[in-house]
Amino acid sequence: MFGDKGVRPGWLTGNLQGMIWMLTTAILIVTMHIMIRHLAEDELHPFVIGFFRTFFGVPVVAVLLWKYGFGILRTDQIKVHGIRSFGHVVAMMMFFTGLTMTPLATANALAFTAPLFAAMLAVIVLREVIRWQSWGALIFGFAGTLAIIRPGFVDVDTGPIIILLSSGIWGLILIVIKSLGERDTTPTIVTYMVIFMSPLALIPALFVWTWPTLEQLAILLIMGVVGTVAHLTLTQALRVGDAAVVMPMDFFKLIWAAALGFLFFGELPDVFTLIGGAMIFASATYLVLRERTDTRPRTPR
Repeated sequence: MFGDKGVRPGWLTGNLQGMIWMLTTAILIVTMHIMIRHLAEDELHPFVIGFFRTFFGVPVVAVLLWKYGFGILRTDQIKVHGIRSFGHVVAMMMFFTGLTMTPLATANALAFTAPLFAAMLAVIVLREVIRWQSWGALIFGFAGTLAIIRPGFVDVDTGPIIILLSSGIWGLILIVIKSLGERDTTPTIVTYMVIFMSPLALIPALFVWTWPTLEQLAILLIMGVVGTVAHLTLTQALRVGDAAVVMPMDFFKLIWAAALGFLFFGELPDVFTLIGGAMIFASATYLVLRERTDTRPRTPR
């Protein structure tokens, strides 16, 4: 699945595979969000949900170890994996908390800001230089955020603010993951993610701990597997397909979130959420594609 391309039908091009993987990722992530909202409404604290989200990623790691062997544990970046996992836990707990207070479509629209924060933090932290077109995209994307929240026109709720803060931390983590990916494989990164995040996520969960029911445990198990598999399918999408073709498929998350939010929770996204989400997504996609273009090796003439 995540190794060599192998034999495939001629019509199943790399780009088509990438589109399918990205659509799968969108469905998996929003489905996980539905489970989080359901469990929170069933009086399970978001911190407890976050712990089981990481803990039940273990079955996926077990499959990776079975397929690739314990060689995937070899790394010379163990401290970086630890730092990434700590930041990931903080961002995850904040996002899960914000998700319980925010309409599903709004939460997913605001989550598109993570690449915007990553680009901005790369300038501040790594002293990267970006062109004026990218600055324009950043401004356009954050204007989309203002369109969704509309400060000064409507009361700003706590949930969207927490999700934006979570996206800011996740933007920093994206930079760390990019650094890790230069020397470690995807199975290695995902394996250490689960190994480190499980005990780290347990610490805040213990302060609000309640034991899940058997039904809740079953949902948590499915959620943990779904969330971990989503990390793999996202990486696979970008590996086999061109980013210019694959990335637009990620917008399906907003459509899927709007549909499931209405179906399960009676939420109907307003026009500002859809417009703002489209602005943020367009900006983030442009920045990703711009980076791929700028870093692509030039063919000698």
